[in-house]
Amino acid sequence: MTEATVLGIIIPCYNEEEVIVSSMEKLLGLLRGYIEKGIVSERSFIGIVDDRSRDRTWEIIRQFAADKKNITAIRLSSNRGHQYALLAGLTYYSADADCLVSIDADLQDDVGVMAEMIAKFNQGNDIIYGVRKNRPADRPFKKLTALAFYRFLRAFGAEVVYNHADYRLTSRRVNEELKNFSETNLYLRGIFPLLGFNTAMVYYDRKERMAGVTKYPFRKMVSLALEGITSFSTVPLRIITFIGFLVFIICLFLMGYVLLAYIQGKTIAGWVSTVLPFYFLGGIQILCIGVLGEYLGKIYKEVKRRPRFIIDERL
Repeated sequence: MTEATVLGIIIPCYNEEEVIVSSMEKLLGLLRGYIEKGIVSERSFIGIVDDRSRDRTWEIIRQFAADKKNITAIRLSSNRGHQYALLAGLTYYSADADCLVSIDADLQDDVGVMAEMIAKFNQGNDIIYGVRKNRPADRPFKKLTALAFYRFLRAFGAEVVYNHADYRLTSRRVNEELKNFSETNLYLRGIFPLLGFNTAMVYYDRKERMAGVTKYPFRKMVSLALEGITSFSTVPLRIITFIGFLVFIICLFLMGYVLLAYIQGKTIAGWVSTVLPFYFLGGIQILCIGVLGEYLGKIYKEVKRRPRFIIDERL
């Protein structure tokens, strides 16, 4: 008889004191239900990663996990951001489970499809993406910017799964291969499609957040989009080349026009013909330098090879 799948549910969290208890209780009840039905092994667990929260999140986790089976947790030594906290959980717990499911602490992603993920994993899939088919809980602006986020990334050549965040199941061998990606500029949503393997999708409706506020406001969404583009695409650099070539062609036509006007004696003295091209070319140069600086900054971070995270405490 084949042994049941050992499942690990990874929850990265930061300042989630308002929802962490209800989230842990809900996931613990779900996990124990799966164990009773024989869907997963009794060695399955919930692995919480505290990204050095500034509120009582870690204290609450410690108290909750003290007398509970199937719950373990780690705390990072400093706040590193959601992607690094998630990476810490996936790499730290990779050898302890046959597969890991990552989900945010607010549980806006539907935990009910987790059984479908496990079923698809048992069918031979190594990566199962949770894809949002509808976002009724999101405000119009949030929904618009979120959908634009994925289209923006795709337009610039970053390989992403449309409407997928970080709710996914990954097999042990995928999590082990993930350790070979040592980049400091981390964008996990772009890394997993590069890994290949057999993949599948499950679809669900995004729910209301139980309490607290989102940890991904518009500013962080823009930052994440830039991270994804500059980490997985050279399209911005090619755009610079195209702009430079286009400006060169325009300048050739302008030179011909000025020369013709000079021959015909129609030249007009004035500051417009001098100042406008100056501003235009100056703006283009600053923009290009900024894009180049973004890539140079990433190279600077990569060559330092600093640890991406440090674990401070373990429960």
